[in-house]
Amino acid sequence: MAEIKATTTLDTTGKCCPMPMVETTKAIKALASGDILEIVATDVGTLRDIPSWCERSGHTLLSMTEHDKVLRYFVRKA
Repeated sequence: MAEIKATTTLDTTGKCCPMPMVETTKAIKALASGDILEIVATDVGTLRDIPSWCERSGHTLLSMTEHDKVLRYFVRKA
């Protein structure tokens, strides 16, 4: 599988709900359609929040991984 190349990375590690989603929403607005946002988080609530937000907003969740309690998401802007 080819590695996904992010246009920009948002680090929300150590932040609790709702801040990861607030910052993700703000970061995606700054991108152009088709750009990819990498989100790094430690809040387990993002496991539910980010896929749900992508579905509601029309963005595409390309990848979701977890390693050593660090969650990494790649989202393509609609």
